[in-house]
Amino acid sequence: MMPRFIPLNYQQNTMVVLNYLDQFQSGTFEHAIHHLIDSRLDLSVFYPKYKNDNNGCPAYDPAALLKIILFAYSKGITSSRETNIIFKALSCDSVPHFTTIAAFVSGRRDEIEAVFEQVLLICHEQGLLGNELFAIDGCKMSSNAAKEWSGTFKELAEKRDKLKRQIRYHMNEHEKLDNNEAADESRRQRAAQAIDTLNKAHEKIEKFLTEKAPRMGKGKRPKEVKSNITDNESGKMTTSKGTIQGYNGVATVDKKHQVIVDATVFGEGQEHHTLKPVLEGIQGRFKRLAISDDILQARTIITADTGFANEMNMQYLHDNHINAYIPDNHFRSRDPKFSEQKAKYGKRHQDSKVRKKAVIPASEFSFDPMTNSCVCPSGENLSFRGIRENDLGIKIAYFEGRLLQCRNCAKKQQCMHNPKAADHRKGNGRQVSFTLNETRSPTYTDWMMHRVDSPKGKQIYSHRMSVVEPVFGNMGTNKKLNHFSLRGKDKVQGQWHLFCLIHNLEKLNNYGQLVA
Repeated sequence: MMPRFIPLNYQQNTMVVLNYLDQFQSGTFEHAIHHLIDSRLDLSVFYPKYKNDNNGCPAYDPAALLKIILFAYSKGITSSRETNIIFKALSCDSVPHFTTIAAFVSGRRDEIEAVFEQVLLICHEQGLLGNELFAIDGCKMSSNAAKEWSGTFKELAEKRDKLKRQIRYHMNEHEKLDNNEAADESRRQRAAQAIDTLNKAHEKIEKFLTEKAPRMGKGKRPKEVKSNITDNESGKMTTSKGTIQGYNGVATVDKKHQVIVDATVFGEGQEHHTLKPVLEGIQGRFKRLAISDDILQARTIITADTGFANEMNMQYLHDNHINAYIPDNHFRSRDPKFSEQKAKYGKRHQDSKVRKKAVIPASEFSFDPMTNSCVCPSGENLSFRGIRENDLGIKIAYFEGRLLQCRNCAKKQQCMHNPKAADHRKGNGRQVSFTLNETRSPTYTDWMMHRVDSPKGKQIYSHRMSVVEPVFGNMGTNKKLNHFSLRGKDKVQGQWHLFCLIHNLEKLNNYGQLVA
């Protein structure tokens, strides 16, 4: 005997009555963004770019596009090709093409920022901003550009010349194949394809070197930094996962409910130069939204990690009476609570094989400040490389051994950080430096050290990580944001604002009164 079941026929056609509003269950994120965009936000900021008032086809409503994008990004979808019933409901089954969605994301930076500010104002009106403490931090992510196309102008010129030599070689090989009647036709095609590929690469570099200027870094004495042919506004930066070509997404987070009050991208890995523009951006936004006439003078506490600390920033904070706590990179070594941390746990995130090698210290070198000369433990005179001041105004003398000296030295293994590189004629000889003035005037960094090292400063700074790090965790883990998919600072800025906007919408949905 066989049990009887209702027959299933997947080939049959049927009509299904679907109400789009019924797809938005109360309390869900899609219900929140639908209500917010339709009832609370002013999207007229998107209208000026449309020129079809009297002529042309009707355009997709920016409200529908924004709903689709926000919902997709909240689920970690950035391909613009996904489709399901929620997407259909949010767009009212208008089904915009994926290229339309992609163009909206990449070409609406200012409009997206305006929406970000409207949502921030709603957060303020519903009491989600405490304005007691702001934590600033950056998240470095790769962009849609290959680091292999990076280099200084000298390095790019060398790469161009190398391509030129490769082209000549393949041209000669191709000529030999043409003269050889027995040669396989597929070999001729591969040789021609290789020449075409190399020519395109050569022309790309040549065009860049002709039309662009060397990219300079930040600071008092700016030096040339690596340009990138694909996206020259992005930067080559070092992260815990290796070197990337990308942007640093800096976010400022309010302590009360972890609402993001500012989101800015920078195309450089160094964070020193980002502090002032970020704080000025927050000040301008809060005044523009009538939240505070001068939020930086309202005694709101500003915290950031050691990446934002240098003498220039400390002077800016001091002179503008900003209530900030930003430690230098030695603050833990001054705290007795961390005295046994290194011995107990070792150096975090590093394998013992790649930890910095202990070498003969500079104190073993004979330094004469009167003649600016230095003799190494093997009796060799090192080359004087000049005297420079660091951020604290301390003068430091720099010396370097010649690579030939160090390569043949009996103490090479104990003295050089990387003796194998010296054997292959790479890198430099041993480098040492000496402080010239032991006594100096007080600095603005000293002022900040006193603030951070005080019991009050330690208590305040302890909140920084718990305020800002969960925000990056939410975007990286839940929203799957591990890279920017666009090129150019304006486009990446718009994408960064979108992700931060979604984070704030979730805060409104969880803690605010978004739906009456």
